This record gives sequence, C-alpha cells and structure tokens, in this order.
Amino acid sequence: MSALASGAQAQGTVYRCPGPPVLYTDALSAKEALEKGCRTIEGSPITVVQSPKPKAGTAGTAGGSHGEASGTPAARSSSDGGRVDPSQQRSRDNERRRVLETELREAEERLATTQREYAGGNAERRADERNYQRYLDRMAELKASIARQESDVAALKREISKLPS
Repeated sequence: MSALASGAQAQGTVYRCPGPPVLYTDALSAKEALEKGCRTIEGSPITVVQSPKPKAGTAGTAGGSHGEASGTPAARSSSDGGRVDPSQQRSRDNERRRVLETELREAEERLATTQREYAGGNAERRADERNYQRYLDRMAELKASIARQESDVAALKREISKLPS
C-alpha cells in the first residue's frame, strides 16, 4: 500500500481541469493549471492508466512481437517476409471466391426483387399509401435502393475478377 502512495507522490501534482470533457492531468505546471482553472486533487485515490504505445507500421517490428504466440501461422508467416505456402494461399483464394460468389448471388436476388417491386417506376400503390406523397417517397427509396444494390453487385464482380483463377 505504501508503494502505491509513494508512486502517486512521485508523479507530482494531479490537476482536475474543467470543461467537456473533464481532464485529469499531471503534465501541467502550477502556472498553466492556474490559467486553465484547474484544481489540485488531494486525498483522493488516483489510478494511473498508461496509454498504449503506438505500433510502427514498418517491417522492422516483426522481431518486437515476443509477447505474441509465435506458434500461429500468421506470426510465422510475418517472420519470413509474409510468404504463405502456395497450397494454403490457393485454399484461401478458393474460400474467398466461394464467399464472394455466394454474396454476389444473394445481392443479385435482392436486386431482382427490388426491381420487380419498383416496376420501372410504375409500382402499384399499396393500401397504406392513400397519400400520394407516401407513394412517391417509397418510389424514391426503391430507386435509391436499386442504385445501391447495383453498385454492390458491380463491386462484388470486381472483387471476384481480381482473384487468381
């Protein structure tokens, strides 16, 4: 317990600064704290949370991941330059192709259903659309939905075309 108290004392004075959001900091000088209207916190238990250190996105950091389980295939592949066994890569590509083709079929079915409902902008009015503006709003929503679904189908086709045969 005394180690915690001495650790808190070693950090210096902790200030509570007003404003949205309320800020608790020990990085201000007494003058800066006074200028910002911050008050010292005394007698309250203080929990210090260290922020995570940013990870560098360079290839030189592969050796710094000693805390990770190096037995996983992903960790092993990163240590040898990111290479994956060709058969494993083919398997991944085939699985990805299968998933994308399934998504494409479902997207095309949704598109066909929406296009049938839209009927070229001449869809039948429903009973709850006695007000003509509701009908027009539904037509606008259907038209936007068709455009979005056509875009989805085109994107899925592009993704499938990028996959190796």
